Amino acid sequence: MSVRAGTVLGVSDRPLELLHAIAGQEAAFRQGQREAIDAVVAERRRVLLVQRTGWGKSAVYFIATRLLRDAGAGPTILVSPLLALMRNQIQMAQRAGVRASTINSENRDDWEAITEAIGRDEVDLLLVSPERFNNPAFRAEVLPIVAARSGLLVIDEAHCISDWGHDFRPDYRRLVRVLELLPAGVPVLCTTATANDRVIEDIQAQLGAELVTQRGPLARESLALSMLETSSQPDRLAWLAQVVPGLEGSGVIYVLTIADTHRVSSFLRTQGIDAHAYSGETEPERRLELEEALIANDVKALVATSALGMGFDKPDLGFVIHYQSPGSAIAYYQQVGRAGRALPRAPVVLLRGTEDRDIQDYFIVSAFPSRAKAEEAIGLLEQRAAAVAESEILSAVNVGQMRLRNMLKILEVEGAIERAGSKWRRTSEPWSYDEERLRRVTEVRRAEQAAMEQYGRTGKCLMEFLLQQLDDPGAEPCGRCMVCTGESPEVELDPGIVAKAREHLRWAELLVEPRLQWPSGMTEPKGRIPEELRMQPGRALSVLNDGGWGGLVRKGLEAGEFSDALVQASADLVGKRWRPDPPPTWVTCVPSVSRHEVVAGFAERLAATLALPFRPLIVKTREAKPQKELENSQQQFGNVWGAFAVEGQTDHGPVLLVDDMVDSRWTLTVVAAALLEAGSGPVSPFVLAEAVSD
Repeated sequence: MSVRAGTVLGVSDRPLELLHAIAGQEAAFRQGQREAIDAVVAERRRVLLVQRTGWGKSAVYFIATRLLRDAGAGPTILVSPLLALMRNQIQMAQRAGVRASTINSENRDDWEAITEAIGRDEVDLLLVSPERFNNPAFRAEVLPIVAARSGLLVIDEAHCISDWGHDFRPDYRRLVRVLELLPAGVPVLCTTATANDRVIEDIQAQLGAELVTQRGPLARESLALSMLETSSQPDRLAWLAQVVPGLEGSGVIYVLTIADTHRVSSFLRTQGIDAHAYSGETEPERRLELEEALIANDVKALVATSALGMGFDKPDLGFVIHYQSPGSAIAYYQQVGRAGRALPRAPVVLLRGTEDRDIQDYFIVSAFPSRAKAEEAIGLLEQRAAAVAESEILSAVNVGQMRLRNMLKILEVEGAIERAGSKWRRTSEPWSYDEERLRRVTEVRRAEQAAMEQYGRTGKCLMEFLLQQLDDPGAEPCGRCMVCTGESPEVELDPGIVAKAREHLRWAELLVEPRLQWPSGMTEPKGRIPEELRMQPGRALSVLNDGGWGGLVRKGLEAGEFSDALVQASADLVGKRWRPDPPPTWVTCVPSVSRHEVVAGFAERLAATLALPFRPLIVKTREAKPQKELENSQQQFGNVWGAFAVEGQTDHGPVLLVDDMVDSRWTLTVVAAALLEAGSGPVSPFVLAEAVSD
């Protein structure tokens, strides 16, 4: 049965009944919700709904789904970016009487049963992650069946469609093609809280001129925004340790790197605060446990990357603190929007660090492939008659694995390449690198970064500042932030806690794990690294430029000599805290390309402090590039394989292998193998610093 304009709304109060089922008997429609439902259900429009976090965008599409299904329409396809969001949405859908199923990377075995249930009309709403549109089996076997019957397409977090958006995802670009598979007249609902004018225009350009934008005020009345000018990581850790216990409820502490989720959460636990690390690397089962614990207020805080972001639904989230600053006010608004949805007041604090800009720069530079690397990859595929594996591309193109995968997604969306099973091949479509668009997008990112650096430093209301970045025409002073009230989040730091924080950063256990396999795609060597050629688990003293020893390491690299304090700290770590097993009986070092005397001098001084003989037996047999210039395992391994040899008679006892920096671990792996082949005992690597990780 078709749904005609005006036949669903206004006849009964069915939409209000559904709202009560979702949100309780006291719930009432917020301004704009009923209008959005009407546009989708009665008018069958394509709608872009831009409303603040916590406004109730999900209620709109659940109610619209139920109304359309009651009127005979097919199931809704809901494109949802995160599994955490899917779990919350399924629970809410059930309250609205909507039968929801999900297809994602974790339930491949259920796809066939779900597709059959759709064929029997037993599914009202299908939640799909955008990455599924990148899966050939899903596109060929599932999508045509689902799209042909669909009664509504919902694209949640629609700003991800636009490469002008703060969280552009190439997989979202494929959604424009999904529109072509929908039956004529099927409505489309796009929702987001973080689309400024530029992003809205881009979404409209992709989804068609008939897209109608419904936009509401984005101010969040419960958020009490503040900012604290800090730079020292020990000071920031101490501030958290002193302030977080006094905050009501549970909250989120955002950091920019995975390593910091562990550094910050482990310190807070030493101070009696129940805090846990959460990132994209956290195991799915553990992520679910942590989300449920936070929702139930069973933990005080999750220390999280942006992986805990869009769609995470805890109406009573008590606070959001940023240990480091995101690169844009728009991304910041999206994250702080997690807090205080059902609370009268929720404190939100931004702490700043000296490392913020370096990390932001990494994300900006790595967001899109460079022209040279994109053209190298295209050229390689054009030269090959057969499809090419990812490992072969990595061997030929100096690009990191995750960056390569992102680049391949973009090139596939642009029609330049296509999948052939697990491999890639060039299409017949013409392609050229859109350097001008990349330049303009990067300029926007830099402008957003510069604007975020002014946040809290202009004397302007903090909420008003954020809303102006989102082009909200209703931006005005909030009356609640630190600028409006004159209240500062600054506290007098306890010197004892600061000292403990510094010691924590200095003595956090930083493992240098042995590699177990040679890089994939190699002809020789290949497979697993034989145990007899494998180094032992090692240690790093610091992360470069962290709040512990890393600052002294950077100064030593710049000065060309490492301080006595670093020598003593390294000796304390090796001899008292780590105690390699078996204990080393002699010391050698990796010959550095650019800092040989610096590394050798440090290793010799460390050996003397440990009362062990120093034997510089490793020599370079050929020149190699600095490993930091190479971005993937294949390139890094190829750069050092065969580049080292052992000169002279090795001591057969266990050896401490010293280097200044570690990133890929391939240099240590290759040098350790050379030592072991030459007859040394077990090789335990020690480095002054890990490279900064993202």
